[in-house]
Amino acid sequence: MSTSLYERWKSLAVRRPDDVPVTTPLAWHIEKLDEHDNRLTNNEGPVGSPPYEAGRGDALAAIALRESVHRHVERERGGRIREAIELGATWNEVATALGVTSGSARSSLNGWAEAQRRLHRRDIEHALGHCQGLDPDQYAAVLALGLLGDDERVSSG
Repeated sequence: MSTSLYERWKSLAVRRPDDVPVTTPLAWHIEKLDEHDNRLTNNEGPVGSPPYEAGRGDALAAIALRESVHRHVERERGGRIREAIELGATWNEVATALGVTSGSARSSLNGWAEAQRRLHRRDIEHALGHCQGLDPDQYAAVLALGLLGDDERVSSG
């Protein structure tokens, strides 16, 4: 019987952000982080109960998992901005959701798009069967989103 991905994740000792596979769901990151945080926060345990056995490994895992969560969120930011704009959000609405200016929100999208363009080019250069990222037409379409006015929405037709 094979071990499920989740079971392998649960047993994985995380000491570096790179210990976390890129495809790990964010909810799994948070669940594991909560376990370590709870042991650290409750190291003494409730009155009348034995203390938890938190240690250096919990502290290091909590640090590494926080960094892994941060990287996951950063990696997904541009794609979510793209989705919001394509679904009719304005740049001002996206900027408000991010707590930044509309120019900064556009910069986030452009940076993500450039990384996706490079990813696509790399896959083409290495003759991979399935190309990830944005092809030239998709890249141009994403950049065009940045040209919308702050309160302009993508046209529905």
